[in-house]
Amino acid sequence: MAEIHIMANNLCSSLPWVLFFVFMIDAALGVRKDSSSCDGPSGSGSLALAQAPTSTDKGTCKSRVEIYGYECEEHHVATKDGYILSIQRIPNGRSATTQRARKKPVLLQHGVFMDGITWLLNSPHESLGYILADKGYDVWISNSRGTKYSLQHATLSPEDPAYWEWSWDELVAFDLPATFEYVYRHTGHQKLHYVGHSLGTLMALASFCEHHLLHMVRSAALISPIAYMNQVRSPIARGVAEAFTAEIYYRLGIYEFNPLGEAARKLLSEICRIPDVNCYDIITSFTGENCCLDTSSIEIFLRHEPQPTATKNIIHLSQMIRRGTITKYDYGNSYENKKHYGQVVPPAYNLSSVPNDLPLFLTYGGRDYLSVVGDVKHLLQRLKLHDKTKLKVEYLPNYAHADFVMAVNASQLVYDPLIAFFKLH
Repeated sequence: MAEIHIMANNLCSSLPWVLFFVFMIDAALGVRKDSSSCDGPSGSGSLALAQAPTSTDKGTCKSRVEIYGYECEEHHVATKDGYILSIQRIPNGRSATTQRARKKPVLLQHGVFMDGITWLLNSPHESLGYILADKGYDVWISNSRGTKYSLQHATLSPEDPAYWEWSWDELVAFDLPATFEYVYRHTGHQKLHYVGHSLGTLMALASFCEHHLLHMVRSAALISPIAYMNQVRSPIARGVAEAFTAEIYYRLGIYEFNPLGEAARKLLSEICRIPDVNCYDIITSFTGENCCLDTSSIEIFLRHEPQPTATKNIIHLSQMIRRGTITKYDYGNSYENKKHYGQVVPPAYNLSSVPNDLPLFLTYGGRDYLSVVGDVKHLLQRLKLHDKTKLKVEYLPNYAHADFVMAVNASQLVYDPLIAFFKLH
């Protein structure tokens, strides 16, 4: 109930009112939405449909992997709730000197608004996907539901509001297990090394703290870890959370949060009026001041990203920013929470329950606006009983959120230590 009062108070400030009228104008102009209900999806509710691959779309393997001389395979796996996820496999490095059966599998999981190309944005000697393959690992790259190559569903279309009825809870409960199990089966039941960036770290932590997937994981690398988020410094992320923007989207029947959609563009134009937001450098305003990006990787990023996600997912992350907690999605009233969880408040993810002997590599940056130093220290406090021989922590004072997957020197500062950790486990 407290957040309802906060939302009402915030609506008295200028930004939410501007957003409200932006969406009302969109509705009048016929923007795709469902106005029949404020309680959930019941009709056509996608603001701007994610673009499914076309017959001329080359796909990740052909557009980013095979062009450099690597073998690449396209795989698909179905989740228990019907989503069909795309996975790319790079089974060999360019030299292909190691027999496939002897290689240890590594699963790479991207964050929100991204897809598997996260790991392939730079050249082969600068991007983790290629580097791991050349180091003799069997590399598997996941693509979460709702992203360009994971839009299929057994019964639903992205045009259906029900398609977008999920938050990162469902990524933990369905996407991650399906992907883990698929890779595990297809690599002779070998345990996996796992690498997550941003939301991909939260997915792993939430799963591990509930003791899921542990029989299939060898070690986990958490890059720019997202867990506690109440100290987030990004004026964009904090502004969206504090203005209840995603909640307004959802109440207006917009269930797909598409950064390239018309309403999102109008939202961004309003956010650009916030004093701390530099829209001439929007990446910095969102991720922090990255030290080491080059223009070529940014150009590749802009050709492929950002990706859409569910509005409900943004609501869930906004709840975390406002509250400083890590719980399952809060439906906003005791009846819905009771129906879904058997209790009036959403259950918490207890990160102290991550097994103390699970090998963890964690790296974070001093300039990161999303994985903020104070929040990471809060996470480390929850892991204080972890076996010190199984926990490796790296701090890079000049790195921000995008540096960890796009910086020209990430190979030396991030990936070399990560791979050295893998070799110990």
